[in-house]
Amino acid sequence: MSAVRADRLAEAVGERGLDALIVTSPFDVRWLTGFTGTNGACLVTPDDRLLLTDFRYVEQAQGQVASFDVVRAGRDLIGDVAGRLPHGQVGFDDVDVSVRAHGHLAERAATGVELVPAGGLVERLRAIKDAGEQRRIAAAADLATGAFERVLEDGLAGRTERAVALDLEHRMRLAGAEDPSFPSIVAHGDHGALPHAEPRDVEIPAGTLVTVDWGARLDGYCSDCTRTVATGEVGERERSVHELVLRAQRAALAAVAPGAGCAAVDAVARQIIEDAGYGERFGHGLGHGVGLEVHEAPRLAKGADGTLEEGNVVTVEPGVYLPGELGVRIEDLAVVTGAGARVLTSFVKDPIVV
Repeated sequence: MSAVRADRLAEAVGERGLDALIVTSPFDVRWLTGFTGTNGACLVTPDDRLLLTDFRYVEQAQGQVASFDVVRAGRDLIGDVAGRLPHGQVGFDDVDVSVRAHGHLAERAATGVELVPAGGLVERLRAIKDAGEQRRIAAAADLATGAFERVLEDGLAGRTERAVALDLEHRMRLAGAEDPSFPSIVAHGDHGALPHAEPRDVEIPAGTLVTVDWGARLDGYCSDCTRTVATGEVGERERSVHELVLRAQRAALAAVAPGAGCAAVDAVARQIIEDAGYGERFGHGLGHGVGLEVHEAPRLAKGADGTLEEGNVVTVEPGVYLPGELGVRIEDLAVVTGAGARVLTSFVKDPIVV
């Protein structure tokens, strides 16, 4: 598989008019080669496919990488890469490479090497998930769902937000997750009005909404899901906002299809929330790609460029946040298929009491 990916990248490098590309992001390196070490860089040219790493990882790389030549480099990895650059235009990831690293590259490169910003070349290829990647993401989603179900068996009321978050992450690890995809969010009542709330040592009472946003990393791939549940009977305001967000989320999922504009899918959910008078309370984008990173291309948001393609894996997560009152977010992870969205997160979305 890495050979196919390298061929696709070499083609993209040629179409960009580059003579070579330096790949430094660890996520890009892993996707391209299968190497899971923390210090590696690739150099792709029409003739060469090199993975450079230091002595700590050479044996590991030789066992993991089949379609790249593994080169033992010094601890000055960037300097060693620079010494191997061919004359001509050489692309580098201007998102991942720091100003200092760029200066080091330019200083060590031979005369006749022109460094050209080429960020996103690998990420755009990564955005289309093959069948194996889709299975890995689905497995991570299933693991995370199972852990959440077990947490809810013990209830939420009477436990602190932080205790619930720690329990959830512990159960994911016990089930085989490498780690959470991101720090879990558990927020009840008015704390739920913070989209990225941090769990507190505050007890969750009965009769409130609780937003839980969590995910697992399994075999390198991430999942991401959000549910808002109730710890007993809640008021009409809470019920109506939950119903609104759920309606917007279902409509947006129905709009997910190959060729659908990323901004247009966002607009489906956003219009429903705006029509209900809560437009200013939905301040983030509708969703994002998920894979080796929990946030990657494509992006579903107002003003986002591009269209969805078959094989994209994206979140669809509208929310309404009312400061001082409550917050509701509902998020699913879905694969874009020729028939629309295939949802990977199986936990119930209808209002539930735990």
